[in-house]
Amino acid sequence: MSDLASKTCTPCRGGVPPLAGKELEALARQVPQWKVVEGHHITRAVKFSDFQQALAFVNRVGAVAEEQGHHPDILLSWGKAEITTWTHSVNGLTESDFILAAKIDRL
Repeated sequence: MSDLASKTCTPCRGGVPPLAGKELEALARQVPQWKVVEGHHITRAVKFSDFQQALAFVNRVGAVAEEQGHHPDILLSWGKAEITTWTHSVNGLTESDFILAAKIDRL
């Protein structure tokens, strides 16, 4: 399998079906720390020892998201950051969601 983190997110204009079935499962296996929720989005919570470390992580995630043009939902709280992503234009998951997840995992 290819290394997702080395790929670049591609803009999705809609008109394509979201990932499902074996294709979705294969990509999910490449980012095992992420949870696929109802086949619609993926999420991951990361814990830290304090707010400052969680904030620093969120800022790094934001920089990667901006670079990729693919922007997740980010929840920041004391000692924790939760990242959720899906492709809004298809109301589900695309390869770009998994590429972003793999890039975040490298942080």
